Parts: sequence; structure tokens; C-alpha cells
Amino acid sequence: MSSALNNPAHPRNVQLTSDGRLKHFLSINGLSKALLTEILDTAESFANMGEQAVKKVPLLRGKTIVNLFFENSTRTRATFELAAKRLSADVLNLDIKTSSTAKGESLMDTLQNIEAMYADMFVVRHADSGAAHFIASQITPKVAIINAGDGRHAHPTQAMLDMFTIRKHKGEFEGLKVAIVGDILHSRVARSQIIALNTLGAAEVRLVAPKTLLPIGIEEMGAKIYTRMEEGIKDVDVVIMLRLQKERMAGALLPSEAEFYRLYGLTTEKLNYAHPEAIVMHPGPINRGVEIESAVADGPKSVILQQVGYGIATRMAVMSMAMSGQMQEKAQIQ
Repeated sequence: MSSALNNPAHPRNVQLTSDGRLKHFLSINGLSKALLTEILDTAESFANMGEQAVKKVPLLRGKTIVNLFFENSTRTRATFELAAKRLSADVLNLDIKTSSTAKGESLMDTLQNIEAMYADMFVVRHADSGAAHFIASQITPKVAIINAGDGRHAHPTQAMLDMFTIRKHKGEFEGLKVAIVGDILHSRVARSQIIALNTLGAAEVRLVAPKTLLPIGIEEMGAKIYTRMEEGIKDVDVVIMLRLQKERMAGALLPSEAEFYRLYGLTTEKLNYAHPEAIVMHPGPINRGVEIESAVADGPKSVILQQVGYGIATRMAVMSMAMSGQMQEKAQIQ
């Protein structure tokens, strides 16, 4: 075993039980292909639940899940809430902006008070990278932590729903060429996608962006860099467009949105460079006419709306697996 895995703070050890089951979901980093595949397989079992007359299973009945969103995200929070309710859990949405943390109470005080109410799981979204890991290391091990996005670091459930979408439409990952296009620098989603795609065996992961929106050393994560859109998406099987995250930009990283669209916006004309059977994805929300042309976003190759629906099933899978791992570990301690 490597020295990294001997470190208790290594992502693999923080997230897994002693026998390798999921107990937190903080990052894709350190998780095996087998475990990521188990998440996808579990999500598959929940995928058609929305079409059933009774849209619930009792897997988390009696459990309390708290959504702690320090950052706004209507869609992510809504899918986590729906996922928890379809698992029959009780859900508390904590409005951080009006909570005691806004009145001077520390984050740890707030968490410990919620924990004292016998919460079983925290779903955490935070502007600071590493926030979910910090919370997992500070509170009782009896509470499962799910990372719903932290700073520029990771957004593991979004990456897994994207992997689920790719598998649904393309089957196996082996042999696939995937291009991730746009604001790589500020994207926690892109970082999680790169790790997940490489772990699951994609043939090639490409990053397409202007140099000002590429993090230094990002290619070391296992991706090829392209600064010309036509070259970057040539013959790829999957094109993942990213949102231009203007709220996280400091300084003039782009000449203008119009110039970005001209060079990196996905239009019908540019999409012709990709494989004829390529699919188009976007984690949302979409800025039409900035990242993508409406004709492409709404076109036959787009699976953007399907991604949203798959988000519920994928988050159900992660939440149920993490809770199961927590319960198993509690039983072993007792």
C-alpha cells in the first residue's frame, strides 16, 4: 500500500469504511473504478422511479438529512431534497444566510447544534475549497457528509450524474474521447469529471479553453490541453460544455462574452467537428449565446435535460450507500 493511503487524511481513507464501503462522499479522488461503478449501478436501480405511481422507497425512513447550502444553487439543492424524500428521509433545509452563523455563531457551533438534534447526514455546499472535508473531520463520525460542491475543488455528485448520463447514452467508457470545454479554471465540476473519466477508463480526456481559463498544471490530472475549439472537439464522442463562471472571475480573463462565444461557444457549425454520433452535455445553468447555441442546446444531440433527471437517481445512490456504510460502521463500533 502506498504511503498516501497510509495517511488517515487521504481522501480514500476519509470517505471509506474499514472494509472499503462508502461512508462520506467528498471527492472522486481516491475512489476505485469498482466503487464508482457501484454508484452508477445503484443509480440505475432508481432511474425509473419518477415514472412510478409511488415515487418512494423506505431505505432512509427515520433518517434526518440536513441540506447546508452556504452557496446558492436552486437546482442542486432541489435534486438533493427530492432524492432524500424519495428515499423516505426527513429533510431540513437550513437557510445559512438567516441562520445563527450570520449572527456571529461559528460554523462549528452551528454544526454541533444540528448534530445534537440527531441528524444523520449533512449535504454541504460551500464557497471554500475543502469545506466538506473539514466538516467531515470535525464532527462526529456518526454523521455522513455529502459534498454538494466546495469552491474550485470538487463537485462529485455532479460528476457522477454526468458519468451516469454518458454510460446511459454511450455504454462503456473504454474507447471514449471526451472534451470538456470552457471555464476550466473556476470549475470544480471539471476537476471531478477528469478524475471520474480517467478512473472509469475513458480513452482520452480533453480540455478546451483559452489559456487564461486553464489552471496551471491541470494536464497532470490526466488530460490533453487544446486552445482551439475545432481541434479540441475533433472526433470526440462526448462534448461537455461548462458554464462561464463570471462570479468567480477576478480581473479581465476574457476580452468579452461575444469573443468567448465566437471562439469557444458550441454552435451547430463547430459541432460538426465532433463524431457524428456525439452527445452534448452541460452541468447547467446554461448561458445561451455565451457557451452554447440554442439550436445545439435544444437539438437532437443534446442530453442536457436528461442530465437533470439523472441527478436525482445518482444522488439517491450516493446518499443510500453512504448511509449504509455509516450504519455498518456504527454496528461494528458497538
